Amino acid sequence: PEPARAERIMYEWHDVGGPGEISIHIDLSDQIATIKRAGEEVGWCFVATGIEGRGTRPGTYKVSEKLEDKYSNKYGWIENELGEMVNNDATPSTPRKKGERYVPAPMPYWMRLTDYGIGMHVGNIPNPGDPASHGCIRMPKDFVPLLYAEVKFGTTVKIVH
Repeated sequence: PEPARAERIMYEWHDVGGPGEISIHIDLSDQIATIKRAGEEVGWCFVATGIEGRGTRPGTYKVSEKLEDKYSNKYGWIENELGEMVNNDATPSTPRKKGERYVPAPMPYWMRLTDYGIGMHVGNIPNPGDPASHGCIRMPKDFVPLLYAEVKFGTTVKIVH
């Protein structure tokens, strides 16, 4: 039999609350977010940011909206009448055949960073270390609720190369 493959660690979280604000530092080069409270690291995770041509812009941002249950108004996929995905990168205006429907992409635990639709949320990270999104910062499913609970309106998010 083949030896068992080690599961890749996608995040660590060791925040115990306490005084001080949370801040988030996202490195586009290594696709990792580092979380600090009062300057001390309390966690990290792999992220998937914008692919070439849909890059996530470096800069300093503030969280301006939080929604636990959000769906994209720009991106999603097309399903046929059997519920099978026939186009995994669609927009609301993508042409559809009879019986097909557009499904907006879920963005659970949405934390908005820009007025043009960039934020952090639960999302698929197909190849840790590589960009994969339309510009948003995708984070691991089990990690985001932990971060979301600590992030406030105005939390600083610094994105660097």
